[in-house]
Amino acid sequence: MENTKDLTEHSSRSERKRRDSFGMFDGYDSCSEDTSSSSSSDESEEEVAPLPSSLPIIKNNGQVYTYPDGKSGMATCEMCGMVGVRDAFYSKTKRFCSVSCSRSYSSNSKKASILARLQGKPPTKKAKVLQKQPLVAKLAAYAQYQATLQNQVKTKTAAVPVEGFSWGNYITSNNLTAAPVTCFKHAPMGTCWGDISEGVRVEVPNTDCSLPTKVFWIAGIVKLAGYNALLRYEGFENDSSIDFWCNVCGSDIHPVGWCATSGKPLVPPRTIQHKYTNWKAFLVKRLTGAKTLPPDFSQKVSEGMQYPFKPSMRVEVVDKTHLCRTRVAVVDSVIGGRLRLVYEESEDKNDDFWCHMYSPLIHHIGWSRSIGHRFKRSDITKKQDGHYDAPPHLFAKVKEVDPSGEWFKEGMKLEAIDPLNLSAICVATIRKVLADGYLMIGIDGSEAADGSDWFCYHATSPSIFPVGFCEINAIELTPPRGYAKLPFKWFDYLRETDSIAAPVKLFNKEVPNHGFHIRMKLEAVDLMEPRLVCVATVTRIIHRLLRIHFDGWEEEYDQWVDCESPDLYPVGWCQLTGYQLQPPAPQTSRDSQSSSSKQKKKAKSQQYKGHKKMTSLQLKEELLDGEEYNFLQGASDQESNGSASYYIKQEP
Repeated sequence: MENTKDLTEHSSRSERKRRDSFGMFDGYDSCSEDTSSSSSSDESEEEVAPLPSSLPIIKNNGQVYTYPDGKSGMATCEMCGMVGVRDAFYSKTKRFCSVSCSRSYSSNSKKASILARLQGKPPTKKAKVLQKQPLVAKLAAYAQYQATLQNQVKTKTAAVPVEGFSWGNYITSNNLTAAPVTCFKHAPMGTCWGDISEGVRVEVPNTDCSLPTKVFWIAGIVKLAGYNALLRYEGFENDSSIDFWCNVCGSDIHPVGWCATSGKPLVPPRTIQHKYTNWKAFLVKRLTGAKTLPPDFSQKVSEGMQYPFKPSMRVEVVDKTHLCRTRVAVVDSVIGGRLRLVYEESEDKNDDFWCHMYSPLIHHIGWSRSIGHRFKRSDITKKQDGHYDAPPHLFAKVKEVDPSGEWFKEGMKLEAIDPLNLSAICVATIRKVLADGYLMIGIDGSEAADGSDWFCYHATSPSIFPVGFCEINAIELTPPRGYAKLPFKWFDYLRETDSIAAPVKLFNKEVPNHGFHIRMKLEAVDLMEPRLVCVATVTRIIHRLLRIHFDGWEEEYDQWVDCESPDLYPVGWCQLTGYQLQPPAPQTSRDSQSSSSKQKKKAKSQQYKGHKKMTSLQLKEELLDGEEYNFLQGASDQESNGSASYYIKQEP
């Protein structure tokens, strides 16, 4: 009988809470209210107070329910703590939100009761013990996420410091548009961004407040720019005076209802606190029919920032001074999926190379041998302690090709992006056909006699094109160096060189629905100095090919990149991952860039490119010193870039 009485009282208290509490303060007059008064004095410090019901019209899946009878008919799941419409709950008792919660409660109720008795507490605290679990799990998830951010900030690249640059101000003052997160499948949340758009409501810290404790309020997304959102507090209507930018994936952004689950107060901003007398009714009206973030949003963000590559892993990567070969390098650090690789023979660890983990420039140990690619053997005879080979499955996959029929042959002509000058598409030749669809390409008119400046592209690479691609799509084709018969005509050149064009059908024609548009803003790697991620703009789109312009720099430093390149990121990516963002060059510098600034940029580029052209004697000496080996074609391997090529038709 005593237990029945206790349960009745507990149920009565719960019902009172559902009727009277929105988990928020009614303005500043109630700030002294004890929100934890329901906790008994014999509870330990770790005990979590009963979960209040805040904004009960919002369910965790983002769907909004209205009351069928116009009255408050809410319920709180005794297992997971979710708040929702009573009629939508499971069973006649409406104690649980789903069958799974009901079963979980039944299987755990005995354990909870025993635990309560062992702690010297009455059995009536059973529900409270069970309700503690989801909150602890959520807090643990946030703690892990924040720890990840802190670790990444500690290891962030030492690039040029950014003083005063703000994406929000840059976007707002120039009325710019950013590429949506869904354009970047390799970035966190790129494949699960969902319906996050303008109008979505979130719970955020209330900065328009003089309280000594951290309080929250509800805000709506006014504008999206990548990960960043311009937010406006509920109640400000068309008043944008205290709108603010915030990273949606940040640790202070929560779905509506989070404050209730976490026992946090909702307090209206000071500027509008006297605007309404009944804030509860106002929020009910404003949030009916609105969307919020998915309940597992923060968990997905955290999962998206877990990277399989770890420090001390060994990989094969392109030799930045001799693109014709690869070398062994060791992962030194991982930031946002970008790897700082230190070449294995570097004693001071300053000989490094930056690339994304999905870059076509890195491969597993043994890749070069398997396809017949040149490889610089290391002077180190055995692995250093703690270093181990990265598993092959971590690397980006290339599409399978069938070279058994008509296939690329040595001497065939094509057009290719020059890896030493990414703003140019050049006349090129297939110099060697490797295994598994890989090709060694040379730029006509500027090749070394021994082929030491050839570079490797896969047959499905988005960086090679059929003869005539540039002409059809109104792109300037760079002719061979020293070629006198200008303007360049492919028909005449093929006849003069007694060569043939690579068949168009061998190029991959897949063009994904990438979502990019001209003038969209993003963050992009300067591939001539790949440790730098810069403010950039899409200036041209040719099927899947994007022309990327670095804001503040001249067009000669633009880069042609694929729409699925892992070197492109949404606005706010650097902030999210702790990577250093390079701001645009100042307007004054753009208007009067001196020759010295140009030389500085060019010198920076050459640092990455190495010596573009050298004498044969220099090359031979370096090759002998480096003990370069050319392996025979061996076992099959399917690792590298997974992108494709283009249709041959006029730009729309």
